[in-house]
Amino acid sequence: MLKTIKQNLLKSAKMLRFFDLSSKSRWRQNKLLILAYHGISLEDEHRWDSSLYMPPDLLRRRFELIKQHDCPVLPLNEAVERLYSQTLPKKAVVITFDDGNYDFYQRAFPIIKEFGFPATLYLTTFYSGYHKPIFNVAAKYLLWKAQSKTLDCRTLLGRGEQINLATEVERQKAYDLLFAHALENKFSAEQKNDLLEEMCGNLQIDYAEFCAKRLMQLMNAAEVSKIAAAGVDVQLHTHRHRVPLEERLFRREIEDNRRAITAAADYRATHFCYPSGEHDARFFPWMEAEGVVSATTCETALSTSQTNRFLLPRLVDTCSLSEVEFEGWLTGISHFLPQRKTS
Repeated sequence: MLKTIKQNLLKSAKMLRFFDLSSKSRWRQNKLLILAYHGISLEDEHRWDSSLYMPPDLLRRRFELIKQHDCPVLPLNEAVERLYSQTLPKKAVVITFDDGNYDFYQRAFPIIKEFGFPATLYLTTFYSGYHKPIFNVAAKYLLWKAQSKTLDCRTLLGRGEQINLATEVERQKAYDLLFAHALENKFSAEQKNDLLEEMCGNLQIDYAEFCAKRLMQLMNAAEVSKIAAAGVDVQLHTHRHRVPLEERLFRREIEDNRRAITAAADYRATHFCYPSGEHDARFFPWMEAEGVVSATTCETALSTSQTNRFLLPRLVDTCSLSEVEFEGWLTGISHFLPQRKTS
């Protein structure tokens, strides 16, 4: 209901030319819109999870709208500097991607080059050197792909039951059992990979073929080097995609992450993105000590010169965001409408 009301309000505002008035206003000039993207589908991933994946054609359409609205796309570092010096151009936008999946290299990177936009990739680096699917997302996706089948948890896990994967509830039940099994047995990444392969055998899925497609895998170091050399700004997203609440472990995440990025991109990364948007004020002095300049969240808003530099909000763009809503954010009008809190 709220979404429908917002869309109708935005359509009326656009028709009455309020979009134009807002985009040309001094108010919008002092605001920065940071866009956030996650996966860009290699195949049908957006049909599985449209909040996590977007088809390439939709990303291209978003970039076309940025161009049509004459929004200057700034590199992240420049945008942060100009935000706090209050020298932003009108309608300033920053484009960011999270995680560093292979689909970024294969799908998003060519579109970025096509439009000539600067972009930042927040890279989590552990799986970048592992060359295997990320267990959590791969397990959920493969269970979705096998929704016409039954998972025999007795054979696979030595407990549980046969689970018909036809419904989302049953697929979640199967995933929870797999995750609990890996957690209870303190599986390493390699052991999780073995479990995933065994699950595929149980479901008669060709696991080697799945791995060969590079679905749910991160870019390797050579691919990271290539995009960095081409101008993509590779920045910090922790090494293991987690934010420990203990200072030593938190700083280790940044140090390990930075070391891997430096090896591939040959510079010192100084901007950070919280994995899954999980932030805490305790992190601020730890990031300061590590020389971090800014940190982005998944909270939805425009940034101002009064925004804490370790709490920069972003618009997480997904398939469910309509075109008029996206334009509303480019022009600034959407800032005035109520938002659901994003964790």
